[in-house]
Amino acid sequence: MNNKEPPVKSFEMSLEALEEIVHKLEQGDLALEESLGLFEQGIRLSRECQERLSQAERRIEVLLRDQQGRPTVTPLGDDDAPGSEISQDDEPF
Repeated sequence: MNNKEPPVKSFEMSLEALEEIVHKLEQGDLALEESLGLFEQGIRLSRECQERLSQAERRIEVLLRDQQGRPTVTPLGDDDAPGSEISQDDEPF
């Protein structure tokens, strides 16, 4: 197959590549054309990562629906949230 698109990277691989690009750009010793190419690549990776995060968020929202299909949202760090009443007698997983 003569596919011109690069293989899809995992979220972690894309994020790592983005971090490398940022590091290179922050050093500031690249030619203008090379900097622009890296910037374009970084924007593309940033959008891919954001899309994957959005997809993960949508999947979580679907998983957290109640029996009537309504989303059940609990703020992080809410001490009154269900399941936060763990006593010292409870065994860890």
